[in-house]
Amino acid sequence: MTFQIGDKVVYPNQGVGTIENISSRSFGSAYEKFYLLRFGSNSVTVMVPFSNAANIGLRRVTKDREVSRVLSYLATGSCSTNSDWKARFKENSEKMLSGNLLKVAEVFKGLVQLQLEKSLSFREKKMLDRARHMLISEVSISRNVPELHAIGMLQRSLGKAGLPLPPVS
Repeated sequence: MTFQIGDKVVYPNQGVGTIENISSRSFGSAYEKFYLLRFGSNSVTVMVPFSNAANIGLRRVTKDREVSRVLSYLATGSCSTNSDWKARFKENSEKMLSGNLLKVAEVFKGLVQLQLEKSLSFREKKMLDRARHMLISEVSISRNVPELHAIGMLQRSLGKAGLPLPPVS
């Protein structure tokens, strides 16, 4: 999969970024092409080698139909969470790294439900915040609406499941 300058792409576990530049660098006698991604929310830049883009899961922003599936899952889908903290964190980390928006929604909803039962650890709070950010930014870009509207969509979907949209910790 190749991207062009200006394309919005998803970098798993980081969120939506924009391809700002495509450049080449030499490493000894070999040349490698890179995508330079900029993440708007905090102006962080990341260089991703073309040869590694697929391995890390760099992908285009989710289509509107998949966003509808994600919102439907948040409203009606069931999720189970492992009671063992270490196993749960490992499972959730793998889902976050997959880059799949539905898996991110599974992590998000599971942690929202768990937070109602007991307080989350520091690491799980950070994961909840990251999942929340990834959902909001991708829904916003996919649906071409401001992030405030995307937040409203998540609130309505979670509300149908009797869950609150947690604030950023």
